[in-house]
Amino acid sequence: MSSAPKKQSARLLRQQKIIDHVVGQGFASAAELSELTGVSLMTVHRDLDDLVTRGLLRKYHGGVSAQPSTVFESSSDFRLHTHTVEKEALAKDALQFITPGMSVMLDDSTTALALARLLPEVGPLTVVSNYRQVQEALRDVPDIRLIGLGGEYSRTHDSYLGLPCQEMISTFSVDIVFLSTSAMNARLTYHQEQEIVLVKRAMLASATTKVLMMDASKVARSALHQFAPVRAFDHVLLAGELDSALVEEMREETDVRLSPVE
Repeated sequence: MSSAPKKQSARLLRQQKIIDHVVGQGFASAAELSELTGVSLMTVHRDLDDLVTRGLLRKYHGGVSAQPSTVFESSSDFRLHTHTVEKEALAKDALQFITPGMSVMLDDSTTALALARLLPEVGPLTVVSNYRQVQEALRDVPDIRLIGLGGEYSRTHDSYLGLPCQEMISTFSVDIVFLSTSAMNARLTYHQEQEIVLVKRAMLASATTKVLMMDASKVARSALHQFAPVRAFDHVLLAGELDSALVEEMREETDVRLSPVE
């Protein structure tokens, strides 16, 4: 690896360490973060300015605090760097439901993005998504007919939302949709933002087969808005350390499969 990618990787790891610490403590000073990461105050301030610009932290005189959890959990930039091993396991498992020639819809979850990165292995597909990252990942793949869903661009989610997006989704009838969301229990799924719920519900209604992909950090939790009952999904894929009794409860609602994490 050349010098520039190494520096970028080290910076991302350092910034993730800063985020984890601030979220855990609620507040941290620049001096505290300098000691934590082993870099200079000047470097820490550059990292903090970057994280504030990306909407992940809030800067105060003397230090930084975490954004409210609803803002934090919604940020595409944050989600891209969390629970990546579990998301990759879910994506590999999800491939079993896809065959060449199918039409596939993907939401703006980073779990769906992990799946999108594997789709060139499948063969000819039509892929529909409102997530800019999915569109970027697949735009140069010759075997994939890519349809981008439009609407109002959300910088926080790095995706297209709103009524135009919902109306466009309603014009499609796809073979399969892959979704993830913020939280679930044995009976219901949830999301903290109403506009995201509306888009996800439209996607559910547009597909013949409905697959939910969830890492363990989202299980046995709830959020402000109810999205859909677990039984609305044909298959639920789970990855990570899970309570076996809860998994059995889910199996009373639908087909539940555990994706092995390597």
